[in-house]
Amino acid sequence: MPIAELCRKHAFSEASYYLWRSKFGGMNVSDAKRLKEREAENTRLKKLLAESLLENEITKEALRKKW
Repeated sequence: MPIAELCRKHAFSEASYYLWRSKFGGMNVSDAKRLKEREAENTRLKKLLAESLLENEITKEALRKKW
């Protein structure tokens, strides 16, 4: 089945197909799942870090004010 027809059938662009192929091309299904899990974990950790840094900045700002 040609790539263009496959993309039309599943409603995504050819550009998306080639992007996914470059990212996941040589991977097994288990490797792709592991990659997705790690990306999700990294996203969660980045969010926690950002929240922690914001909390630290708010605390510093509160301590700088003179009461």
